[in-house]
Amino acid sequence: MNDSVKKGFKVASVVLLAGALVQLAQVPRENFGLTFLLFTLAFGGLLGSYLLSGKQVDFKRLLLLGIVLRGSIFFFGPNWSEDGARFLWDGELLLQGQNPYLLTPMQVLEQQGEGSGLHAQLFQVLNSPNYYSVYPPLNQALFWFGALAAKGSVEQGYLILRSLLLLGEIGVFYLLWGLVVRFQLPQKQIILYWYNPLVIMEVVGNLHFEGFVLLFLLTTLLSLSRQRLGWSGAFWGLAAGIKLLPFLLAPAFFFWKGIRFSTRFWGMAVGVLVLVFLPLVYWDSWGNFFQSLQLYQGKFEFNASLYYLFRALGYELAGFNTIWYLTKVGMVITLLGAILLSWKHSNASLFEIPGVWVQLYLLFFLFQPVVHPWYILPGLGLSILSRQWTFFLWSFGAIFSYQAYSQNPVQEQPLFLGFEYGLVLLGLYLDYFRKKELLT
Repeated sequence: MNDSVKKGFKVASVVLLAGALVQLAQVPRENFGLTFLLFTLAFGGLLGSYLLSGKQVDFKRLLLLGIVLRGSIFFFGPNWSEDGARFLWDGELLLQGQNPYLLTPMQVLEQQGEGSGLHAQLFQVLNSPNYYSVYPPLNQALFWFGALAAKGSVEQGYLILRSLLLLGEIGVFYLLWGLVVRFQLPQKQIILYWYNPLVIMEVVGNLHFEGFVLLFLLTTLLSLSRQRLGWSGAFWGLAAGIKLLPFLLAPAFFFWKGIRFSTRFWGMAVGVLVLVFLPLVYWDSWGNFFQSLQLYQGKFEFNASLYYLFRALGYELAGFNTIWYLTKVGMVITLLGAILLSWKHSNASLFEIPGVWVQLYLLFFLFQPVVHPWYILPGLGLSILSRQWTFFLWSFGAIFSYQAYSQNPVQEQPLFLGFEYGLVLLGLYLDYFRKKELLT
C-alpha cells in the first residue's frame, strides 16, 4: 500500500471513529441495536487507526486528535449512566455544609423537602436514592467543585465534571507516552487506549472517575521507575482515595522486592490514605459508608462472569440466591489469589509490574457480582504497558452488557453475556496460554 492511500485510510478511520462517537453520544442506552452498531463502527475506526500506524507516531497529532474525539461528545448529556447526578447531589450537600454520608437522598427529601437548586433537579434522576454514598472523600472533593461551579445548573455541573475528567485524560496520555518510551514499547500502543470508544464514552461522556484512578496508578508506576518511592506511595494512596479498588494492589507492593521494606513508600502511602479518609472519621460516617458498600456487595448483580456460574450452582444446591455467601467466598478467594500472585512475582522487574497489576484486576473482576463497563478502564490502561490483550478485547465486549437496558425492567440475556465473556476468554488464551504477539 503506497503512502498516499495509507494516509487516506488513516484519515477515514479517524473520521469514522469521530462520526460514530457523535451519534453514539446521542443514543440512549435503551436502544441497544443502534448503540451496538455505532460502537462497532467506532471500534472499527480505532482498529483502522492502530493497524495503519507505524510503531512510532507523532506525539502532538495523536494528543490533539484524542482531545478532538473527546471534544466531539463534550456537550451531550451522559446517556448511559445516572451516576453523574449522584456526584452533583453529593457535591451540593457539601456545598450546603452537610455530610454526604449522613443521610440517603430519600431521607434528605423526607427531612428537608425537595429544596431548590441542584437537588430539586437531580432527585428524579438518581438511581439509588435509598443508599448512602459509596464515593470516597477525595472523590467527594471533586463533586463539591463540580457543584460549586455549576451555580445551580445540572448541565453546567456536568460540563465542569467533564472538564476535570478531560484534564485527567490528558494527564493519562502524557504518562502513558512517558512510560511507553521508558519501557521501549511501540508508541502506537497508546492508540488502543487514547482512541478507544469505551474509554471516551465512559470517562468524558458518562463522567466516570476511573480515568483519575488510572492517572494516579500510572503516576505511581512512573515514580517507581524514577526511584521516587515516597511519591509512588503517595500516588497509590490518591488512587485508592478516588476508588477503593487500588487497595487490591497492596499485596503486590508488599511482596515486591523493590519496595517491600521501603519506609518512604509505606510511610507516604499510609500518610496519604489517613489524610484522604480522615473525613469519614471526622464526620463519624464509617458506618454508613461501609453499610452501602456491603449492600452493593450483597444485593446488586450485573454483568458478572464466574459469579453467575456459582450462583446457578447455589440455586441448585440451596434453592435460593446465595449472593450473601458467594460474595464473602469470592472476596476470600480474591484475597488469597492476590497474595499468591504477588508472592509469585515478588522478583518481577519494573517492566513486568504492569502485567502483575493487570492479573490482579482480572482476578478481582472474575469473582465480582457487579462489573460495570467502566470498571475495567484502569486495567485497560495498564495493559497497554504489559502488551496484553484481555482488557482490550473486553473493552469491545463490554458493550454487550448494555443489552440489558433494552429490557424494562433491566434484564440480562445469557447469549450476550456469552458474547462478552467469550472475548474475555479469547484474551486470556492469547495472553497466558499462547506465546505469540498479535497485531504488531
